[in-house]
Amino acid sequence: MQISAISIDDYISKIPEERQEVFKKIFDTVSKNLPEGFSENISYGMVGWAVPLGTYPPGYHCTPNTPLPFIGLASQKNFIALYHMGIYAKPELLNWFVEEFPKYSKRKLDMGKSCIRFKKIDDIPLELIAELSKKMTVDEWIETYEKNYKK
Repeated sequence: MQISAISIDDYISKIPEERQEVFKKIFDTVSKNLPEGFSENISYGMVGWAVPLGTYPPGYHCTPNTPLPFIGLASQKNFIALYHMGIYAKPELLNWFVEEFPKYSKRKLDMGKSCIRFKKIDDIPLELIAELSKKMTVDEWIETYEKNYKK
């Protein structure tokens, strides 16, 4: 489910009212804890953080001339999703997250390759999201991206 929005505030205003507060908390948690150099944006119908073209001019290989995506945050039909490309690309980061999750949440971890789904908005592990956000710098993400995806 993509939401057409021109800004982050516009995006948040278009998600269901009962999710807006927790969505803002997740957004703020990621924003406050990401290492310097990532920029906030709207892309792929969600809120995101990416490596700006000024830092990484080649951009994203799937969509040339666009910033290199790193994290996305979306309100889907039945859940809030956090898409973390570092988890997808770096198995040791995925393993760390899977091991840490039960320490922060009583719920079962629900995730895909890069998507962490939060179906119960009353039990979102903000402290773990903060720690995850700190785990990869812009330079580390570029290096991981080039190693795994850039042809």
